[in-house]
Amino acid sequence: MKKEFVIKNKRVLITGGAKRLGAACARDLASKGAHIVLHYNTSKEPALKLAEELKENGITVHCIQTDLTNPGQAEKLVDKVNGLAGPIDILLNNASIYPASTIQKMSHLELFANINVNAFSPLCLSRAFAAQTNDGVIINFLDTRIVEYDKLHAAYHLSKRMLAALTRMCALEFAPAVRVNGIAPGLILPPEGKDESYFEQYYDRIPLHAHGSLEDITRTIVFFIESTFITGEIVFVDGGAFMKGNTYGF
Repeated sequence: MKKEFVIKNKRVLITGGAKRLGAACARDLASKGAHIVLHYNTSKEPALKLAEELKENGITVHCIQTDLTNPGQAEKLVDKVNGLAGPIDILLNNASIYPASTIQKMSHLELFANINVNAFSPLCLSRAFAAQTNDGVIINFLDTRIVEYDKLHAAYHLSKRMLAALTRMCALEFAPAVRVNGIAPGLILPPEGKDESYFEQYYDRIPLHAHGSLEDITRTIVFFIESTFITGEIVFVDGGAFMKGNTYGF
């Protein structure tokens, strides 16, 4: 039986942690006493601003810049974090890119760019993380659309499906020292520049006829962190949309 895993005083690395879902997770875990490392690429100002906010919880916060489109930089990020903040206990692979692409026109460079950020960098980080802990947690951010087909973002779709497969492969490779799970959000945040009314056009395709909240994501993250007998699992936080398939048109 695995011992209790308490969030307080754990060190957490959140990739893409400066904005949106990553920032929400940082706020929630900081409020529970975790020490936070915010990774960013180009979002330096939002990262620094969020760091100052999080420090009000009485925890330590560090910001670190790395370009995850570069596999060499991704491979070194965990070592850089360890030197800055000490060994980490929890890794949230949240950073991603979401460019438009189609099967008809997708180039190998577009595909590789998506794979580098959305799948290979999480793998590099996960391997390095697993090598420095004997009791850790990895959570990969996926997408509810992995069960169907996002024809307008084909390279993104392929890379997220790869990350879903890697979630279960890493759960087997890194057990029993590290638990690896995935979360697949649906309609949680509207695209930048849109408000929540944007979601209404999709409600008839979602069994619960609603959109989710940031709290739905953060509660699931905490559940995975604290549930010491769960690994290799993917939870769809999408109102049941994954059961209907081909849910969204954006």
